[in-house]
Amino acid sequence: MDSKGSAQKGSRLLLLLVVSNLLLCQGVVSTPVCPNGPGNCQVSLRDLFDRAVMVSHYIHNLSSEMFNEFVSTVFLAYFQKKPFRSFIECPNNPNELNLLDRFQDKRYAQGKGFITMALNSCHTSSLPTPEDKEQAQQTHHEVLMSLILGLLRSWNDPLYHLVTEVRGMKGVPDAILSRAIEIEEENKRLLEGMEMIFGQVIPGAKETEPYPVWSGLPSLQTKDEDARHSAFYNLLHCLRRDSSKIDTYLKLLNCRIIYNNNC
Repeated sequence: MDSKGSAQKGSRLLLLLVVSNLLLCQGVVSTPVCPNGPGNCQVSLRDLFDRAVMVSHYIHNLSSEMFNEFVSTVFLAYFQKKPFRSFIECPNNPNELNLLDRFQDKRYAQGKGFITMALNSCHTSSLPTPEDKEQAQQTHHEVLMSLILGLLRSWNDPLYHLVTEVRGMKGVPDAILSRAIEIEEENKRLLEGMEMIFGQVIPGAKETEPYPVWSGLPSLQTKDEDARHSAFYNLLHCLRRDSSKIDTYLKLLNCRIIYNNNC
């Protein structure tokens, strides 16, 4: 090969490396928590935690973005067509409290009980999770790991159906579907990593705690459009809440176990 061809090949390889690194930095390309698979994992505990924390934080960011996108582009657009409009005039990036204040409109709340449903009907509410970071800090690491595993497993089924139902929902931006697909994939990766961490931190222990079963599919498929949109809102709200819990617990465990609370 002549020098010109070699130079062009070298330039293409350099460009490929630069683009790959950029994608990794942006979180577009995801790395498995355990590259060799769960049965043959040679990754150190520190590296497992580092990767798990990165994936967990990424999931929480995606779930927050998806929730906000759904509210601002789908949920409000749908209810804006309704006779009652007092809660529709929201800022471009409404936060949850702002929205819930507007949902105090009695014409809607009395008919659908939306506020109560959105706040109290997460399928994972039966898990005895710590109320805040301070309580989590007082919780034994084995309990926190079991809670993380329970939360991750309880979301496998709803995330699968979320992707399926969003695909068939009218007026949903592509960004919401792409985030839902990515969250489903990353949730599986994080679960695999947490199972590896649990096995290394507590050798020989078997994690067999039951986890909450989701039964919300009929609500996502109902012909009642008010109830259907509310069910999607509720599911995304719960996903954002639980992803925040997982992220908090995992960072706390990383600090406690890997850095001996020196972080």
